[in-house]
Amino acid sequence: MIVTLPYKVTRKLLTVPSVLLHRETAKDAELLVLRHENAVLRRQLTGPVRYEPADRFWFAALSRLIPRRHWLRVFPFTPGTMLAWHRRFIATKWDYTARRRTGRPPIPAAIKTLVVRLARENPRWGHRRIQGELTRLGHRIAASTVWEILHAAGIDPAPRHSGPTWREFLAAQAEGIIAAGFFHIDTALGRRLYALAFLEHSTRRLHITGVTTLPTRDGAVQQARNLAADLGIRIESLRFLLRDRDGKYGEAFDAVFEAEEMDILTSAPQAPRMNAHCERIIGSIRREALDHILIMNETHARHVLAAYERHYNEHRPHQARNQLPPDAPEQPAAAHGLSTGKVLRTRILGGLINEYRYAA
Repeated sequence: MIVTLPYKVTRKLLTVPSVLLHRETAKDAELLVLRHENAVLRRQLTGPVRYEPADRFWFAALSRLIPRRHWLRVFPFTPGTMLAWHRRFIATKWDYTARRRTGRPPIPAAIKTLVVRLARENPRWGHRRIQGELTRLGHRIAASTVWEILHAAGIDPAPRHSGPTWREFLAAQAEGIIAAGFFHIDTALGRRLYALAFLEHSTRRLHITGVTTLPTRDGAVQQARNLAADLGIRIESLRFLLRDRDGKYGEAFDAVFEAEEMDILTSAPQAPRMNAHCERIIGSIRREALDHILIMNETHARHVLAAYERHYNEHRPHQARNQLPPDAPEQPAAAHGLSTGKVLRTRILGGLINEYRYAA
């Protein structure tokens, strides 16, 4: 439209002399054509002649005043060239490609950030649930757009709706879970011993109930009874026992905890990460104690494990408990001035583990 309007105005102005003065304007138009052609040639003394859009505009306007039979004699190009220019001009007039925006409008970065935030804070929400929440907040975007944003962010746009993941379940039920796991100890003479460890998820309190050379189901049942007696009133807060599918457990072992109204959770075969807390404490026992001591026999093993259990529960800090040991109060001890208080060291297991505290 910007080019069409000046073109129409120019053509109308050029027809004014022929209408008002009733004189032949064709000759005058021919003179104007020749003058403009000379101007074009003077502008380009060397090289091929190139007509700018303004030149084509002027020639097309003057062609209205010159009979078509004289075009070949007057214009420095063929009538076909003139008509080709006209066709391109008309095609450009009706071409809306530059003015048409293809596809959907871009999604603002703030909306993308909000979509990802809703997905991370609500892992059980799918892309359609997130779309509904965005609509409630006044942001109307398609569900497919939400799907693409989540997929680009590496988030499953349609998560499982059958329930929480195993990790979410353990975190939500930590207050009521105690985990059990067997681990072995190789003595200095190559004899293998077995120990049974229990770990309370909420407090991270460790219980090592016994060491034996021949683990049996009856022995596991007795250790379960010993644990139930040691827990005392605290067992009322426990709702689940988590264990693997080791054959050393049995129905009688489970019955000890079921009598306390606890449910038995068994991990999948060859899936130690399902009982990750217990596997981690067993790894800590090995890394911090057993890997650095030559165990001679059962008595020696019981002594080492008892010392480590006492250190673990009474002194060792835990990240899940704000760097407090399981048996410590909820608030950390008051800070002492290094200049006024003396730090004492207590050697555990012959100095393999050190504990530090201020002198009274």
